Amino acid sequence: MVKLCQVMIKEHKKLERLFLFSEVANCLSFTEAAANLAMSKGYLSAQIKQLEADLKTPLLVRTTRTVRLTRAGHQVVKDFKQVHTSMLAIERNLASEQQAIEGLIRLTAPKQFAESLLVNLCFEFSQLYPDIKFEIDSSYTQYDLTENDFDLAFRATRTPPENMIAKRLFEYGYLCCAAPSYIEKYGELTSVEQLNEHRCLTSVNEHYWTLNDENIEVTSTIAINDNFVLRDQAITGAGIVRLPEYFVRKAIQNKQLVPLFNLQKVKGQGIYLLQPQLIYPPKKIIKFIKFIQKNLK
Repeated sequence: MVKLCQVMIKEHKKLERLFLFSEVANCLSFTEAAANLAMSKGYLSAQIKQLEADLKTPLLVRTTRTVRLTRAGHQVVKDFKQVHTSMLAIERNLASEQQAIEGLIRLTAPKQFAESLLVNLCFEFSQLYPDIKFEIDSSYTQYDLTENDFDLAFRATRTPPENMIAKRLFEYGYLCCAAPSYIEKYGELTSVEQLNEHRCLTSVNEHYWTLNDENIEVTSTIAINDNFVLRDQAITGAGIVRLPEYFVRKAIQNKQLVPLFNLQKVKGQGIYLLQPQLIYPPKKIIKFIKFIQKNLK
């Protein structure tokens, strides 16, 4: 490793001296080249001598009044132009990639947020920018973006990580709801205390629901750690569910579910958008973040 670092430092210095030589060759004057490079004439002269020693050939013929290139010097100038052109091409390509709204955006998000909201938002964004493609990790794994190859992460939390740029998209609470068919069969609920008399659909080992800052005991008819199953079962009339409001919003709008207790919400946490702390994020990422913020107000 030490040897590799030494080689890299040596090559870096050689490249730097080639740049300096290119300026001297362009000016054919150490005085003028030193002024253009904002360095002393003595330092510049020493660097060119070291370059000639590294290449084991003279590049310049110096007299008290003039500087001219040797045949080898002309060849180095010609060859270095190709190197310089390649470096400019790299910069242009990177600049183009930074500015282009195209290519792949890799996201990670909690499963229920990804499948109920994020997928549709990604589709809408791709309609605006057809050259954009998405890969979404739909899971509850909380990846560290400094160590994993994701552009952005969505996370349900009260305390976003401090090593990321965190933007709160919205705060959500929980709603108790049931299907119209369930309410028709078992009657309307007028108080949260009646829940323990009804058929409730809960997560595994969930024996209480927090409502009105109270822990209300509930009896599970079906208990499963899958909110999609719980929502679908509630829509069939199997029982009452307590789920994040954004997760049941569409079912309520479609009148598949009815919110109970006059839309009484239980304060939850927030959905945050996380991004690595990059000085120059690509334009596609900037555009996508603005799109998400606009559509999740």
